[in-house]
Amino acid sequence: MSSRGLVFAVANQKGGVAKTTTAVNLAAAFAISERATLLVDVDPQANATSAFGIAPPERHIYHALAGRCVLKDVVQPTELGYLHVVPSGPDLVGAEIELVQLPNRERWLEVALADLRETYEIVLIDCPPSLGLLTVGALTAADAVLIPLQCEYYALEGLARLLDTIRLIRGSLNPALTIEGVVLTMMDARNNLCRQVEQEVRTHLGDQVFQTVIPRNVRLSEAPSHGKPAILYDVQSKGSAAYLKLAAEMLHRLEMSRSTGTPPTLPSNSSGDANGTAT
Repeated sequence: MSSRGLVFAVANQKGGVAKTTTAVNLAAAFAISERATLLVDVDPQANATSAFGIAPPERHIYHALAGRCVLKDVVQPTELGYLHVVPSGPDLVGAEIELVQLPNRERWLEVALADLRETYEIVLIDCPPSLGLLTVGALTAADAVLIPLQCEYYALEGLARLLDTIRLIRGSLNPALTIEGVVLTMMDARNNLCRQVEQEVRTHLGDQVFQTVIPRNVRLSEAPSHGKPAILYDVQSKGSAAYLKLAAEMLHRLEMSRSTGTPPTLPSNSSGDANGTAT
C-alpha cells in the first residue's frame, strides 16, 4: 500500500442494498488484516456509527463540516485497534441545505480528509442512499467507488444512474475517480432471479464485478443491534467469511492495479442501463 491512504466511497443511491453493512464489515475486515482503516459516516441516519456501538457524540462530522472543529477531532476508536470511525448524527440532515451556500461545496470532505490520509492506509466513506451533495462530496474526495448491488431487478435499474453520476464527477470535479468494483450482496443462490441478476451483471460489467458474493445471512442483520460488525459478533458466520474474503480480494486487486498501472474504468455504455438498453 502507498504511504498516502486510499479513499473509497461506498455508494449506491438505492437504499436496502447492504451499503452500510458492506462499509462496516469491510472496514472491520481490513482492520483485522492489520490495515490502518478509517470509516467515515456521511449518512445522517448514522447507521455505520451505531454499528460500532457509538452513541451520537456531541461533536461529529457535521461539526467539522460547519467549521466548528477539524475532522480528526471527532475520530472515535473501536474495539479493533486498527479501525477508527468518524461518526455521523441527525444534525447532518440539514447539511446539504447549508452546503448549497458554500463556495467549493463539493470539496468539503476532500479538504477535511487531507490531513488524515497520511494516518490511514484505507479510508471508507459510507454514503447516504441518494445522489445529493453529501454523496457528491464523497465521490469528489474518493480515489475510487465501491458499489454494493443487491441481487434483484430493481437494483439494476439504479446502477446506470449511479454510473452516469460518476462520469459527471470525473468530468468536472475528480478526473482520477475510478470504479474499484461492484460487489453483489444479499445473494440467495436458491433464488432463480438472484442467479439471473448475477449472470447479467457479470456479462455486462465483467471483471469490474468482484468474484466474492455476499450472501443473505441472519448474522449480518443481527450484528448492528449488538453494536458490533458481524466479524466481531460471529466470525464463523457465512456473512463474516464473505467480507473477509472480499477484503482479501480487494487488497489483491489493489496490488495488481498498482503493479500494472491499469485502474478499473467505467463501462462504455454512458446512457443505458445495466443491460445495455436506453433509459
